[in-house]
Amino acid sequence: MPPATAPAAKRAAVVYNPIKVDLAKLQKAVSALEEEAGWKPTAWFETSTEDGGQLVTKQAVEGGASVVIAAGGDGTVRAVAEALRGTRVPLGLVPSGTGNLLARNLGLTLTNIPESVRVAFLGTDRRIDLGMAEIVRDDGDSEEHAFLVMAGVGLDAKMIANTNARLKRAVGWLAYVDAIGRSLPELKPVKFTYRLNGQPERELSAHTVIIGNCGLLPGGILLIPDAKPDDGLLDIVALRPRGPFGWLKVWNKVAWENGVLRKSAIGRSIIDLRKDVRDVTYVTGTDLHMTLESPEEFQLDGDEFGEVKSVHSWVDPGALLVKVPA
Repeated sequence: MPPATAPAAKRAAVVYNPIKVDLAKLQKAVSALEEEAGWKPTAWFETSTEDGGQLVTKQAVEGGASVVIAAGGDGTVRAVAEALRGTRVPLGLVPSGTGNLLARNLGLTLTNIPESVRVAFLGTDRRIDLGMAEIVRDDGDSEEHAFLVMAGVGLDAKMIANTNARLKRAVGWLAYVDAIGRSLPELKPVKFTYRLNGQPERELSAHTVIIGNCGLLPGGILLIPDAKPDDGLLDIVALRPRGPFGWLKVWNKVAWENGVLRKSAIGRSIIDLRKDVRDVTYVTGTDLHMTLESPEEFQLDGDEFGEVKSVHSWVDPGALLVKVPA
């Protein structure tokens, strides 16, 4: 009987944003784990203005990577995940950005690089959904992108477009507060028609429409409390403030009810007794078509994607493997 051959050693790949990452610290952590795990030397790929991570991730997969570690902000994570869609290669996370939205929603560490690397090498695989969005510009050009956490039009997209990059580097997600202030003067309701899950088309006017795969934002704001990254659904929220106290009702719903009351059984019972707030509307589905009355700013996972005329969004269930603690 011939002797059994030893399994080939695994190899990691790191796709990193050189602007966001402390490369020396990351290389030290990766070197220590690859030695401990008995893996081959890690392949390193740098993102650029021409390639946010999709092309180099494909190279890493074609080179036989056992895991692709995204080290950067939400844009880098989204780009790597987009390229890993439908493959059996898992995504590892080393959060190095402002929002770190996916890591935040999965309960992963946001600041401990050695621990992030350990999970990427030795953690278990968790299968999650990807949101997909086909956007059409006013000139008819179309693009297809994946998102992990949220996509949206309205105030949130304007806020992201108006965020001061220098201020964001200095104070992190608090820069969005400044951006909201600069977005409010140009704020007006977004008018559009929509079709959810193939149902008849309807009209709606809202200041913000967000399509969510996850629901947690920086600052502990639970925008979409029922959103789960692996339930095969998209959770859609429309913010429609009405009257002089409309935005106060929106804030009360999102910050107080979702962020505070839902954390306890007593709080949840109080929510059940209260009337639903018409200024915040939640629906779920797997397929959404939106046609805007006029072009509006659009965002994916906190990155601006310019103005769009229409959006077709759907869920790709279980399309991505992510490394989480064993």
